[in-house]
Amino acid sequence: MNGAPVFSGLNALGFAKPPSATRVVVAMSGGVDSSVAAALLAQQGFDVIGVTLQLYDHGVAVNKPGACCAGQDIHDARRVADRIGVPHYVLDYETRFKHSVMDEFADSYLAGETPIPCVRCNQDVKFKDLLALAKDLDADCLATGHYVQRTLGPAGAELHRAHDPNRDQSYFLFATTREQLDFLRFPLGGLPKSETRALSAQFGLDVSDKPDSQDICFVPSGKYADVVAKLRPGAIEPGEIVHIDGRVLGRHDGIIHYTVGQRRGLGVAAGEPLFVVKLEPEAKRVLVGPREALGVTRIALRGVNWIGDPVASEDELHGRRVLVRVRSSRSPQPAHLDTEAGWRVRFDHPEEGVAPGQAAVFYDADRPSRVLGGGWIARTQSGA
Repeated sequence: MNGAPVFSGLNALGFAKPPSATRVVVAMSGGVDSSVAAALLAQQGFDVIGVTLQLYDHGVAVNKPGACCAGQDIHDARRVADRIGVPHYVLDYETRFKHSVMDEFADSYLAGETPIPCVRCNQDVKFKDLLALAKDLDADCLATGHYVQRTLGPAGAELHRAHDPNRDQSYFLFATTREQLDFLRFPLGGLPKSETRALSAQFGLDVSDKPDSQDICFVPSGKYADVVAKLRPGAIEPGEIVHIDGRVLGRHDGIIHYTVGQRRGLGVAAGEPLFVVKLEPEAKRVLVGPREALGVTRIALRGVNWIGDPVASEDELHGRRVLVRVRSSRSPQPAHLDTEAGWRVRFDHPEEGVAPGQAAVFYDADRPSRVLGGGWIARTQSGA
């Protein structure tokens, strides 16, 4: 019997229809990762639409290697879309990005915290506004170039660390909700970066040798204080640098120049190695002390997102053994959840360099690759 072939089973993105009938919006930042994600899906026959969000003044970073979502990167994304033969749209999200990410970044630093704007960007812009746009375009899913893996488990979609531990970006995606995870796809999660670059060259993409994004995209100089001063002129105030034993060791030009765990560039001398132990924004004070003073045993969290298996209430999670990651560069550490009076984490062993404003991301202690969620660190506590 003649006619079109009958499609059976699931396609590579998990849909029970041919790739050509599966519409995918791909978030294209102009970098090699999102470009290869789009090229792979187009090669597999999916109905791909590329979308690039202009997030900040593209004049700031036109010539800055490793930026994203501005200037040259937008042109790169457009050229890649032309090369692989897919439609491409650029949307101006500068105002949204400034209010949701940049302003929050500045206010968080002034409050003595250590913000992570990349998480906020994913949470409030890319996986919220862009996902809604994808649905408006009648897409079946939204794909990104993040190095994480999405798998299907007994209770639905699960978020897992990337196959390549050196490229894993799960720390930055802890705020992804279960509803968002159902709609998201991550084509590069099972690849090492070397293979991604090889595929880029194979596809003939101009971005094959483009540097990876470095640091924060809207801080072209790498100097956070300069950006905060521009966003909040007059808000940076000097104060004292005080040892935890009460000695005043010197003065500073603003607490935004310091982060918890910092050793170098303190501007004081005390005959012993000193570290920033705590920032007190209301008193405009930087507390310093020996390394052993950095140990944190408990943290209180706000804005917790749980994407593990569904539970009837938070009480079911009290005492659960987990692995907790407090910095993207730090491996997950054994801990227990405490949900009796708000969300808290109890570390099995003291953890250093933990600061309010950072994220604490939960991983399954029995399946360490699986992300269970996480929250924002509100307070820290030392001792038993």
